[in-house]
Amino acid sequence: MRTFSSRPAESFEFQAVLYEKRDRVARITINRPERYNAYSTPALEELATAFRDASFDDAVGVIVYTGAGTAAFCTGGDVKEYAEEYVARPRDYWKYMGLFKAYLESILNSGKPTVARLNGMAVGGGNESQLACDLSVAAEHAYLKQVGVHVGSVACGGATQWLPLMVGDRRARQMLMLGDLIPARRALEWGLVNEVVPSVTRAGQFVDAATPEQIRQATARRDGYDIDLQRLDAAVDKLCLRLLESFPECMRYTKQQTNFLKDFTWHQTVGHARDWLSLHYTSWEPIEGMNAFVDKRRPRYAELRQRAADGGSSEMPWGAYVQRCPACGTGGLPEGFAHCGACGAPLAK
Repeated sequence: MRTFSSRPAESFEFQAVLYEKRDRVARITINRPERYNAYSTPALEELATAFRDASFDDAVGVIVYTGAGTAAFCTGGDVKEYAEEYVARPRDYWKYMGLFKAYLESILNSGKPTVARLNGMAVGGGNESQLACDLSVAAEHAYLKQVGVHVGSVACGGATQWLPLMVGDRRARQMLMLGDLIPARRALEWGLVNEVVPSVTRAGQFVDAATPEQIRQATARRDGYDIDLQRLDAAVDKLCLRLLESFPECMRYTKQQTNFLKDFTWHQTVGHARDWLSLHYTSWEPIEGMNAFVDKRRPRYAELRQRAADGGSSEMPWGAYVQRCPACGTGGLPEGFAHCGACGAPLAK
């Protein structure tokens, strides 16, 4: 038996990923539509495994990456999981970032052309995932967006590194700092995707150049409007056939050479990003941002800013750990505490 012999896709028994190989195309689908295809920690490991298998399988020439359903391609990390797991144990986020890094690098280093099939929104790490791919085809109702600064994080898992390369400095800052939603047609104009195809239908007929209102009606399934991905599939299939009409070794090295700037910006920054993000999870911003997302409320941005303006701590919810209990001697108590957390005695202010 060959060391790198082809393995049936179904033999992996993934839980969060659908994996298929046929006609020299591997199709990898993140299958968490109930979470808008946000990837969990186990999903990252499954995705990296699928990309690695497709990379090593000589029967595969092209890899297609997509999400289940019509609402979302991928919305990045599971913020609910972040709030439950990593706000409580920031050191574990460093480990998580190791898995995320391996996942994105499994796309970058696959040695085969990867096509992002944008079946819906690509938000946060979802946009970073499609940026890691070589080519991208979007359904017209899809959009791209970065949300890091609004949920207590920084989009330095691909977006800060690659958006300036793809759309230019000003537009990159617009997406990263303002969190502007970029519709599919604008994404095409900016160079974020290669092709946009109709996906809005009314009474079973495709609507060409759908308006924002028609897209809203279709995603809500109102007034006879709906979403249909037939043309998206046809466009992706056509692209795959074109990619297969090439020499595989030349294609692999073309990808490697074209990845130079992506690799350079990535490897110069991702290790630092991994450490900073794990340390940042000890502060108030991610605690507030993640919990606000889970609670479906607006984050208290102004409160943090006002705390800093008043000379207080905007880094820690209850202030810096500077108080000592005069009764029991316990130190490292937050400056906002009125009583000792160990013995309950009043704290002198």
